[in-house]
Amino acid sequence: MKLSEVAARIRSWFPEREFFMRSHGQVRFIRISPRLQMSLAGGFAAAVLLWLGLMTATLVAQFSSAQDHAALLQREAAVASSESRLNKYRGGLDGVADDLARRQDFIEKAIEGTIGELPKDLPQGTVSDSSAEAEKTVRKISMELPEARRLARIEARQLAFIERLTRYADARSAAAETAIRRVGLNPAMLRAASREGQGGPLIRLFTGRDETIDPRFARLGASLERMAAMQKGLARIPNTLPASLEYISSGFGYRSDPFSGGPAFHAGLDFRGPMGAPIYAAAAGTVSFVGVKQGYGNCVEVSHGNGLMTRYAHMSRTGARVGEKVDAGAEIGKIGSTGRSTGPHLHFEVRINDRPVNPRPFLEAASNVQQEARAGSAPAHRG
Repeated sequence: MKLSEVAARIRSWFPEREFFMRSHGQVRFIRISPRLQMSLAGGFAAAVLLWLGLMTATLVAQFSSAQDHAALLQREAAVASSESRLNKYRGGLDGVADDLARRQDFIEKAIEGTIGELPKDLPQGTVSDSSAEAEKTVRKISMELPEARRLARIEARQLAFIERLTRYADARSAAAETAIRRVGLNPAMLRAASREGQGGPLIRLFTGRDETIDPRFARLGASLERMAAMQKGLARIPNTLPASLEYISSGFGYRSDPFSGGPAFHAGLDFRGPMGAPIYAAAAGTVSFVGVKQGYGNCVEVSHGNGLMTRYAHMSRTGARVGEKVDAGAEIGKIGSTGRSTGPHLHFEVRINDRPVNPRPFLEAASNVQQEARAGSAPAHRG
């Protein structure tokens, strides 16, 4: 089709249009020429194309960033070949010794900051085993540079330890994530929240003279970060009895109202106990409310992040301040009978995004799984 025919067809889409308007008994005619119509259509099409281009660029950038991060976490520990390591040894034993010293500093600081005392037995699995490649490297170095054999052995032992430590961190993370899912929370949300409020100067971490980081160390760093985030999130899940009480006097859900006798919904658990007995925070968090609420009497609320909040009601006395950071087991008040209450007891609620949920699964499951997560073993199945 010729260009003139294409132009003619396009012009046929935009014939001259005439509109009339009636106002106060007068009629006015408005004419819209083909040129104006084509200009408006072209401007609209350009705006749509620009918007689509920006959206595509944004999606590509997000996908690329996610792929880069996933590649680090999912790939098995990439192992430098024996030939490349041999070249480093040929470059001088002093440099190799410096590399090993810097690696050792990294290991010690990582363990001290995230784990503390390392257990004797570490689990297997989750990362690849580079011991065979490391032994091959030791043999090659020993044949060509006998004086470097000892350094090569040290490096092989160090790398084996790094892989075992990564398995340990992955196992603890998996156990913590299981505990978090068990009470209906999303581990990914807790991990994302752990990165909020962070900053500081960029100090790059290197484990080699050429300012590169061995991928096994990168994998270890990612595993330790994930473990620390999951442990922090787990500590903020209600897992501690809020009081040393006799028994639960009223459960969560529908019940007969103690005053009217009619059907009603009970948004928490009631624990009967003596007047003035201490009340404890069920998990670490920040005190978000202290005061009187209708029906609850004297009340304390603790925010644990990610929309999770615990409420403690009917207190005879409050013992916390708004904005105060509290640990699990910290005393925040005394048992009483204020508000809509028939006798001394603690009304305890767990709320997610201000929606009440049953506290019993938190108190029954989370504390047991916390112990399993600290031990670094997979939690047992609960029927």
